[in-house]
Amino acid sequence: MLDAVLSKLARQHDPNVLVGFDKADDAGVYRISPDQAIVQTVDFFTPVVDDPFTFGRIAATNSLSDVYAMGGRPISALAIVCFPDQGDLAILEQILAGGLSQMMKAGCSVIGGHSVRDPEIKFGYAVTGLIHPDRILTNAGARISDVLILTKALGTGVISTAIKRGEAQPAWIDAATEAMVTLNAKAVEVLTRGGLRVHSATDITGFGLIGHVREMALGSGVSIHIHSASVPLLEGAVECVRAGYVPGGLKANRDFAGCAVDFDESVPEEIKTLFFDPQTAGGLLLSVSPDDADDLLASLTAALVPAAKIGTVLQQRKSPITVG
Repeated sequence: MLDAVLSKLARQHDPNVLVGFDKADDAGVYRISPDQAIVQTVDFFTPVVDDPFTFGRIAATNSLSDVYAMGGRPISALAIVCFPDQGDLAILEQILAGGLSQMMKAGCSVIGGHSVRDPEIKFGYAVTGLIHPDRILTNAGARISDVLILTKALGTGVISTAIKRGEAQPAWIDAATEAMVTLNAKAVEVLTRGGLRVHSATDITGFGLIGHVREMALGSGVSIHIHSASVPLLEGAVECVRAGYVPGGLKANRDFAGCAVDFDESVPEEIKTLFFDPQTAGGLLLSVSPDDADDLLASLTAALVPAAKIGTVLQQRKSPITVG
């Protein structure tokens, strides 16, 4: 909806806006000097787990993710809080404490915020980061023959739905929570060390894998093939789909981006569904030169960042995405 509205508004012609809302990218980037730019993003949402402290950690991780996806370093954040008028302030304190603990871990200072009364709890941050103007990673730089590498497994959306319905198994909750509180900082440290030709990057969040791959393919003027068997899935994700624990966002993603992908008949229906699953604090999708893919994968693994090769970049074809 926001994209439809923004597309009708006049564009601002400021040469210092390096990435603005006219691009379907992860965050905005504004140049403040020849060798420095700021990365700005905002994200907040309703609880996805029962524990308030953990929810705060997840919300912070998710809000930081878009800065990392651009290759930036987060430096400051403003909290956004929606909380019931008669709500238990001990719960709010735990949410804020969880978020602060994660921000401190990321080296990002929380310097203020804004709260409103709302019958439904919502929490997140507006985050500012720093980046060199010549080192911005966008979702529109993928090149033909590049290899796609994904960090983190898919499935947080369906597992969160199972949690809300009281049907998630402890092992599923533990695996999903661990993924959602893991910062993408280590991955960014690895891919920005220099020498590795990472041409494009994005994080897999609310639009699901297919939605974000679609943005990369269209923005880069290429097509992308995904090897379905290589895509990592969280424990319990397939079981959640089979049990019908499908969030509304997944259905919306499929309605929006389903026309951009051709699935081979061999791909199981549960896997197709999970490729549209909206992720919270998901991993990074990296498009890297085929000559550097193995080195990047090895470096990520050495840094204890879970990662897998999941696809290749092809010359533009009729379908932006194929899955086999």
